[in-house]
Amino acid sequence: MPKKVLIVDDEADMRDFAQAALEDDGYQFVFAADGVEAVERAAAEKPDLIVMDVQMPKKDGFAALYDIRRDPALRAIPVILLTGIAEKTGVRFDAGTVKEYMGEQPEAYFDKPVDPDVLREAARKLLAK
Repeated sequence: MPKKVLIVDDEADMRDFAQAALEDDGYQFVFAADGVEAVERAAAEKPDLIVMDVQMPKKDGFAALYDIRRDPALRAIPVILLTGIAEKTGVRFDAGTVKEYMGEQPEAYFDKPVDPDVLREAARKLLAK
């Protein structure tokens, strides 16, 4: 059974980018376009990994991560957050800063544009556990 990856981004081209970066490893993909949909899809699909943007409508990736970590059925799913915040604002986060800010820490955190090889390697490591 292939591992399932939920890709969450409000921009279709970024969902396509993440899928293209990971598809050679044979994963099954499901998608969401905002944080509300991300939490709903995670609950319905029980993915093995979530790759999620931070800046999205309805609910941002930080709030979606918080909700996922509060749900006992979802909290063990590893999450990779991707963001263009630094590019837009100059403010840099990392996984530890997200924990300080939100009380929850993603397994990985990358600034956009992320190198596809870096994303692929992070996914491989998290899905090998």
